[in-house]
Amino acid sequence: MASDLQTATFDYLLRLGDNALVLGQRLSEWAAHGPILEEDLALTNVALDLVGHARLWLGYASEIEGNGGDADRLAYFRDQREYRNVLLVERPNGNYADTTARQFLFDTWHLYLLQALSSSRDERIAAIASKAAREVAYHVRRSGDWTIRLGDGTETSRERMQAALDAAWPYTGELFASDEIDRDLSERGIACELETLRTPWRAHVERVVAEATLAVPTDGWMHSGGRRGRHTEALGYLLAEMQSVARSIPATQW
Repeated sequence: MASDLQTATFDYLLRLGDNALVLGQRLSEWAAHGPILEEDLALTNVALDLVGHARLWLGYASEIEGNGGDADRLAYFRDQREYRNVLLVERPNGNYADTTARQFLFDTWHLYLLQALSSSRDERIAAIASKAAREVAYHVRRSGDWTIRLGDGTETSRERMQAALDAAWPYTGELFASDEIDRDLSERGIACELETLRTPWRAHVERVVAEATLAVPTDGWMHSGGRRGRHTEALGYLLAEMQSVARSIPATQW
């Protein structure tokens, strides 16, 4: 990578790709374990969408890196501290309310981010974001519907959904924490200032949570560090499983 712009863009693409890859892997853990058959299939399709997005983002990153690598190398042959995903997406699945809360909070932010990136001056980023946004719009509807369904359901489902929102909420602050890479690329018209996504995200979350007869958690101390490579131990276990086949037979072609 020959320039500061290339380095910043590479790191930014890793963030986008790693968010999608890690969350896609998390959702794949629900395969054949969903609460109903229809939802089992829906979750699998969301996971496939995200892995497809990751392939596009990491493929572009590998081209910028320019050392002959590809998306597979970035996905399967980096160590934990080299991943740049936010901490929210690496949280364990827990019960179905936990998965729903994580998905709903991330999906809503993800859609607003992709819509903003659809106007990027980097034509490749804009094209990938535009394509991904069409799929993520469905993700938002789906996770929002399940938030309402669980929140406005039985006493037990409501209690679990509120507890899940409360547990996931301290991981949402990182979604809006811009750093020097975000600011630099935003000034160049390539990325966007993450703080600008907070107001529409909050408005959508509050509307859905109110319809679900739940309460928006109180803001407080927020976890961070994922985008700088500081992760929870949960990511280590996820990567060990996800990378095991590729690392045991690295020359295999599928």
